[in-house]
Amino acid sequence: MEFLKKNGKGILLCFLIALACRLLVGAVGALEVIGAPVIAIIVGMVLAIWMKDKKGCGEGIAFTSKKVLQYAVILLGFGLNLATIGKVGMTSLPIIVSSISTSLIAAFIMYKLLRIPGKTAALIGIGSSICGGSAIAAAAPVMEADDEEIAQAISVIFLFNVIAALLFPALGGWLGLTDSGFGLFAGTAVNDTSSVTATASTWDTLHGTNGAVLEYATIVKLTRTLAIIPITLALAFVRMRREEKENRGEGKAVSLKSVFPMFILYFVAASVITTVITSFCSGTALAAANEVFGLLKQLSKFFIVMAMAAIGMNTDVVKLVKTGAKPITLGFVCWIAITIVSLTLQRVLGLW
Repeated sequence: MEFLKKNGKGILLCFLIALACRLLVGAVGALEVIGAPVIAIIVGMVLAIWMKDKKGCGEGIAFTSKKVLQYAVILLGFGLNLATIGKVGMTSLPIIVSSISTSLIAAFIMYKLLRIPGKTAALIGIGSSICGGSAIAAAAPVMEADDEEIAQAISVIFLFNVIAALLFPALGGWLGLTDSGFGLFAGTAVNDTSSVTATASTWDTLHGTNGAVLEYATIVKLTRTLAIIPITLALAFVRMRREEKENRGEGKAVSLKSVFPMFILYFVAASVITTVITSFCSGTALAAANEVFGLLKQLSKFFIVMAMAAIGMNTDVVKLVKTGAKPITLGFVCWIAITIVSLTLQRVLGLW
């Protein structure tokens, strides 16, 4: 009861914004390219201008931007069937590893050249290379990034998601990509799941492939999502070393366990549960399990929209606009680098 009294108003406000954004996207199909999370951030930023003192909602908004975001990542695991990813996604592994490495290196170089705040640069690099908002949601707590840094990174990722969804089907056709080649390209070079879906669906519509490209691109994208695990582990290790250095004079010990986010382990557990159940069930039981997992995936997406609304309400939109040029430049470089690497490696490996 005390929890609801303290956080209820803020959580309810985020819930209502998320619900409105999801309904809006459902009613206006063209908005799928943008996605409900980005719309929720924008709505949150607009409300922040009006709600200067948060009107008693501050605690709940803070809870939603932190804890609900972590719950969203955990539930994301119920969309990962490791067996399916192992069978189909492994073909794309060299390109996935290369594109992730390229994006992170590009982000580091641009961070040095442009003198962008380190956490913002890292979040944009991680979001560009892995899976957009989900990767940012997983990495942000480990890095102790604040809501403005998260909003900045999400905004940059969103911009190039929209450009990719609009341009990549035409680019793939001009280059003469096969259906599987475009599915691999969309799955490795487009960031967020909703944008991968929009891009691949456009190709399916243009080329009459009956959803085959969408299915393949989604599996490739889910394979990329697994990179959340080693990335967060590496970030936790770096943070541990940094805190050890800072506390050396005080004699305080810092362990990896103390900085590693437990919700990532729950994310892995959810993936394992999904894989085991779908591998050993059949018939009615499998259909029921898939229905439950589908609902949990939808809940994960809704939680992300709620968290984005909260992050928007904790963001200074004026400051975000003023400091936006350098992060956008960094995001552009990462986006171009991933696009080039994805297409080049397909050519070299004979997949196109």
